Amino acid sequence: MSRILLKTEDHSRDSAGMRHVYPVISRRAGGVSVGINLNPNNACNWRCIYCQVPDLTRGGPPPLDLALLERELDGFLRAAVAGDFMATRVPAGSRRLVDLAFSGNGEPTSAREFPAAVEIAARVKAAHGLGRDVPLRLITNGSLLDRIAVQSGIAVLGGCGGEVWFKLDAGTAVGLARINGTRAQPGAVARRLACCAELAPTWVQSCFFLIDGGAPAEHEIRAWLDILAPLAPKLAGVHLYSLARPSLQKEAPRLGRMDAAGLEALAARVSRLGLAVRVSP
Repeated sequence: MSRILLKTEDHSRDSAGMRHVYPVISRRAGGVSVGINLNPNNACNWRCIYCQVPDLTRGGPPPLDLALLERELDGFLRAAVAGDFMATRVPAGSRRLVDLAFSGNGEPTSAREFPAAVEIAARVKAAHGLGRDVPLRLITNGSLLDRIAVQSGIAVLGGCGGEVWFKLDAGTAVGLARINGTRAQPGAVARRLACCAELAPTWVQSCFFLIDGGAPAEHEIRAWLDILAPLAPKLAGVHLYSLARPSLQKEAPRLGRMDAAGLEALAARVSRLGLAVRVSP
């Protein structure tokens, strides 16, 4: 395993020299997040203009070697929990495991083996004595929530104390197409978000940033709030954040970071819906 010190601004998927498992320091989660990458081919069904995945392509993952995934996760947790990983690879202020997160280089739920991968992660986590203070997390665009297999995987995750971070970066079809490269319609997104919240505690994660120097239009923000408002009683809350690392997509030169004041102003509007809000400038 590499001995390079982890940094918040570096979320390299090969930092541990493994195919599916990679540790990062997560500024939003507040410590070491153990990433589980089910899309090692850099393929995703969306193309977000702020995505930091190199050579991103459209599509889904190849068939997964679940035995390899289990060996990698077990080996890494052994090093993190009982070995010297934290002391040698992590800055002093971040030496705690905060989650096992299905994230990576594409949409995790696009893997046919997603439900089995959740079962493996839950089993390995328990074997290392990690309780609910180190939850399983799914970071998803939510586009495949209509699939029964995806729902079953999320239900398992929710049943063992895990949670979902569900991407929602815009509230109109035009905004979703512009930012996420998807033809998703707001009504379908809202329906899938409601379904997800019934299966597991669900946080909405929304990335707001400048495009060509301009902040999101007011009508886009109102439409985004209109999706959240009726679902507020079902949701765990909202994560608001901006760009932390440069995009690796062609739109990168056009994108800029929203300042803390802008995010806090959005947070105040979300709070008025009765939702908890976490802000990561």
